Amino acid sequence: MKKLMTGNEALVQGAWEAGVLVASAYPGTPSTEITENMSARKEIYSEWAPNEKVAMEAAIGASIAGVRSLAAMKHVGLNVAADPLFTFVYTGVNGGMVVVTADEPGQHSSQNEQDNRNYARAAMIPMMEPSTSAEAKDFMKEAYEISERFDTPVLMRMTTRACHSKGLVECGDRVEKAPVKPYEKNAKKYVMVPANAKVRRVVLAERMKQLEEFSEQTPLNFVEDNGSKVGVITSGMCYCFAKEVFGDDVNYLKLGFTYPLPQKKIAEFCKGLDTIYVIEENDPLIEAEVQRLGFEVKGKNTFPAYDELTSDVIRKCVHGEEFEAIDYDKAKVVPRPPALCAGCPHRGFFYELGKRKNVMVTGDIGCYTLGFAEPYNAIDSCVCMGAAFSTGHGAAKAFEQKGEDTRVVGVMGDSTFFHTGINSLVECIYNGSKTVNIILDNRITGMTGHQENPGTGKHADGSDATELDIETVCRSLGAKNIRTINPNNLQLVRETLDWALSLDEPSVIITKYPCVLKKFSEEDKAKFPDAYKTKNIVDKDKCIGCKMCLKSGCPALFLNRDDKKAEIDPLQCVGCDVCQQICPKNAIGKVEK
Repeated sequence: MKKLMTGNEALVQGAWEAGVLVASAYPGTPSTEITENMSARKEIYSEWAPNEKVAMEAAIGASIAGVRSLAAMKHVGLNVAADPLFTFVYTGVNGGMVVVTADEPGQHSSQNEQDNRNYARAAMIPMMEPSTSAEAKDFMKEAYEISERFDTPVLMRMTTRACHSKGLVECGDRVEKAPVKPYEKNAKKYVMVPANAKVRRVVLAERMKQLEEFSEQTPLNFVEDNGSKVGVITSGMCYCFAKEVFGDDVNYLKLGFTYPLPQKKIAEFCKGLDTIYVIEENDPLIEAEVQRLGFEVKGKNTFPAYDELTSDVIRKCVHGEEFEAIDYDKAKVVPRPPALCAGCPHRGFFYELGKRKNVMVTGDIGCYTLGFAEPYNAIDSCVCMGAAFSTGHGAAKAFEQKGEDTRVVGVMGDSTFFHTGINSLVECIYNGSKTVNIILDNRITGMTGHQENPGTGKHADGSDATELDIETVCRSLGAKNIRTINPNNLQLVRETLDWALSLDEPSVIITKYPCVLKKFSEEDKAKFPDAYKTKNIVDKDKCIGCKMCLKSGCPALFLNRDDKKAEIDPLQCVGCDVCQQICPKNAIGKVEK
């Protein structure tokens, strides 16, 4: 039976058909939907891990124990998980294991645009790159066969378009008997002390030779001979983009198994061609290999080394052609930059934090990163998950060394805190920095679409879990100065910031209020009985049109062009009361929904 599936859904279908029993991940666009869909497959134990390193290690443990396992993450997540991956490549598997890395050319929702094909070469791990949803399913099944045949984990590289595009997928049955293997103690294979690692390094070198031969023979790498003197070497979504531009007018070498590359097949393909295009997003890895083999190519001298190589980009680079676009008056189009939602519990907090002088604010990865933008201007740096507190600690120590009195405030979310923020906070407490460490607990993993985390009390499938209380965790780490507040109470926010900034030792502020878009559990309803049950309204007789309320940045607020007074969109307002507290004329009141 054929079904219309995204690439992420197809990966899950393939893993399910292959008999996978354990899957672990941390949410991150564009990989999030893998585990969201996996949790519905009751034959598979699937979970949200606190971070990607832990997810990788959980999948490794399952593999050693003898079952097929899966770890999934976005491209920057593999940076976090690289430590266990590099060593597991040495040990090899017991049950097959696949690691999905979802790269993001174009940086639609990421802080960088790295090319994780580099990890395959660096770690010496075989890599596969599906181009379509159908291939995603088929490749996943094949990956487990490769993993167990060659005693290695396999890296499955997806990209945003491959993850989120839909295509028809031929769905099969799950293997009747999952390939479960017995667990046997084998310290020489799995205990990577130097003496054992030296031996496994030799095994790895021999494995690479076998994989190189496999790359030459596998139908995952194939030629489409259209009798042309022009050839295109490509992989992943670039194959689909190239087909849109060139059609059947060129020959193709379509690479599905991309590390190690099939050098003989590449050389054979290139012989006799007048023009060779290498179309690959980001780094020129295939291009470098083709050039090393002695062939001139049109690669990064023709196509950009950044962003997505869509069909429009390829067409313009090769033919100089662009599709006609509708001409319109751009001055009449209102820009719509990303913004915190109406009623977002981070809004009032950033409104107050942004007014602080002589303060550096180190931010983190999440919805709240938007605190850097107008009208708040409240975040000065954002590096990676969990970096806010440790970056802040380093900055604080630097200001001390310089003899400056600039204070540092670090800001991260609840899921980020459990991801890598705990270690970051330990750095501040252990080394005694005068940082103010703020955890914005909106009771869910917000930015990636409301996934559970250790602080929500729910598992990936919605079942009850042990809820880790953030304040308790912080106290257990040695934090002495802790306050938990409602961030919608602006006076309380001001007083708490004053308190924290007055201290000469680390402090922790926890803002606790649920995301406005969160589907409330029964526990949420009990803890926050009054949340989002009212709306705010402007009394036009009292409003003087001072625009102070607009400084909250709430999209529900706007200035009426006719009477020059504030108005609140009742469809967006959720009654958070932040604007009510800002108004100097008490012109904003409340109504029941």
